[in-house]
Amino acid sequence: MKYVERAFHALRELGLKQIGLYALYRLGLQLRWFPVEPKPGSRWKPSPHFAPLFELPSRDRLRSVLSHADEQRLFQEANAIAQGRFPPFGAGELLLRWEKTSSHQTWIAYALGVAKQDDKRAQASPAGDELTSDWRYAWEPARLGWAFTLGRAYYLSGEERYARSFWDLVEGFFEANPPYYGLHWVSAQEAGLRILALVFALHVFARAEASTPERLTSLCYAIALHAQRIPPTMMYARAQNNNHLLSEAAGLLTAGLALPHHPQSKAWVSRGWREFVHGLRTQIEDHGAYVQQSANYQRMMLQLALWVGRMASSAGLAFKGVVLQRLQAATRWLIALMEAENGRLPNLGPNDGSQAVPLSVCPFEDYRPTLQAAAMAFLGEHLLPAGRWDEMALWLVGELQEAPLNSEQLVALHTASGSPPEPLVLCAPAARTWAYLRAVEFRSRPGHADQLHMDMWWRGHNLAMDAGTYLYNAPPPWDNSLSSTLVHNTVTVDGQDQMLRAGRFLYLRWAQARLVTLERDAMGNPTRAVLEHDGYRRLGLIHRRHVSLLPQEGWLVEDFILPLKARAAGRVEAHRICLHWLIPHGLFKVESSQDYAIALEWEWGRARLQLHCATEGGCLVSAPELQIICAGELHYGSGECPPILGWYSPTYGVKIPALSVRLQVQACAPLKMQTLWQLSESASSNTRS
Repeated sequence: MKYVERAFHALRELGLKQIGLYALYRLGLQLRWFPVEPKPGSRWKPSPHFAPLFELPSRDRLRSVLSHADEQRLFQEANAIAQGRFPPFGAGELLLRWEKTSSHQTWIAYALGVAKQDDKRAQASPAGDELTSDWRYAWEPARLGWAFTLGRAYYLSGEERYARSFWDLVEGFFEANPPYYGLHWVSAQEAGLRILALVFALHVFARAEASTPERLTSLCYAIALHAQRIPPTMMYARAQNNNHLLSEAAGLLTAGLALPHHPQSKAWVSRGWREFVHGLRTQIEDHGAYVQQSANYQRMMLQLALWVGRMASSAGLAFKGVVLQRLQAATRWLIALMEAENGRLPNLGPNDGSQAVPLSVCPFEDYRPTLQAAAMAFLGEHLLPAGRWDEMALWLVGELQEAPLNSEQLVALHTASGSPPEPLVLCAPAARTWAYLRAVEFRSRPGHADQLHMDMWWRGHNLAMDAGTYLYNAPPPWDNSLSSTLVHNTVTVDGQDQMLRAGRFLYLRWAQARLVTLERDAMGNPTRAVLEHDGYRRLGLIHRRHVSLLPQEGWLVEDFILPLKARAAGRVEAHRICLHWLIPHGLFKVESSQDYAIALEWEWGRARLQLHCATEGGCLVSAPELQIICAGELHYGSGECPPILGWYSPTYGVKIPALSVRLQVQACAPLKMQTLWQLSESASSNTRS
């Protein structure tokens, strides 16, 4: 019955086209339809010559936005890469050790899961870590993103050692991973992203002493082989209809433009542009939200659009009409969620640490480089004054003589709410606090079960957090488990997700949310919202959340668990209801076990969290229970302690301790659970860790 139910929801929600394309791809694997040997083109003779697709920015202009400390940070990262140490996902460290792939295992064997276990070793190993079971740790350095760092360091310093390091690393990679053999040729998306890095390297290292004609010829040949890997399996990318399609299309277009004398060049450019434009048109909602319901994937989409826009301009192609409108909306959507003090965003949805074109010295969690460039390219205006976040724009956009948005315009973007209400932001600029509320009407498959999640910020800090992702492919409990309702700042009923988890990356039986009311203050800032979702309709319940910004005090959040319809006498059913908040790790003190008041303290301020539970015509079967969990261990209260609670993952493969505060009760609906956030300016010393 479970299989039938999942098949029904998959067909209804994903659609016959997506399922059919995926089935065709799987059939092609089984029947070995796809090529396992490269065919670079019999009428094409590789040469060291390529078409320049963009003009390198002025070194003086780059230095004008990068401080001496910024340059040193870039050189330090490039030096580490030259020594074989690479920071994946913006954190941690991998050793760039390419292990030779077995000559008997084609990419199809890996895609079917029949490759020998010995050949599934990560080909770049985490230094001192045991995360090599996750393929993302093998794929990330194999995307060659480190080439952007080496290239930028070489361009600014002129030091030949960076060029020599690039050639040593890239030649080592291709020697260990011959075309179409091994893990790194399984996904055409990986091939597409490597093309971007290789074409960037062609432009930056073309005149280096280490870039001999033979080496440049081999690089052009490699680009052609990568481009040929993409079209045969593009049906899979169309079935996914997400960043896979955009990455593959961007790679195909870029290869075709860079190699104009290749016999398939025009076909690559034509299909790459067509698929990329189709992807933008179908993957971005009218109001700007991206199909993958993820802040990081939306940033990746904008980076790919910036790259393609810059490359395609050399062929007279440009984003126009509805596609440009979608890119403008997507840019504004992310800007509305950006913390102006540091460029951070809510850790919304899947976050696998991806960046298509890492062209900035800013840390991974800083979205300002991408949003500054996107605002210039798609909105025709600066988002921010000049700063180190301008580097990406100088590479991918060029110069734009336009003043940055003023504070009033930034607030307007920050408080804008679309229709449907995404992103729904409540804010009090004077109090330096704002909150993002998840209330989505899904039209594409969600990545997280996070309806009515509240992400709250105060004085530049993320006070009520989204846990993130951590890992996709590790053994339980870390098999993408941070996507569940349990870890989000919302209410869980009977320990169930809001939606049916049908796979590691797939939710079905989508919970749909709606905005009931929205109120604004005299200045037009949204300050109160009522939302609800139907994810527990199968239990006969609905979750409604009232969020109010309290002047000079904090936030009041009221959660109502309501019956969908009146129950017959004697048929009232009790449910285990849990309210959860994820808070930055700090000092805490439970002031009262009766009204569940918790004092919280960090270096940057303190807050008081007070929880309350009351029946609204229902009944309490048990007394409410308070739990405080840190790093999977119970620090206050009693009962079960899920190991995935009390963790925050700022980027892929990284998890740091946080505080999970849970109030649980066995009750019959209707039930009200109340949270009062009181924000203070000063700190005290009466709390503990």
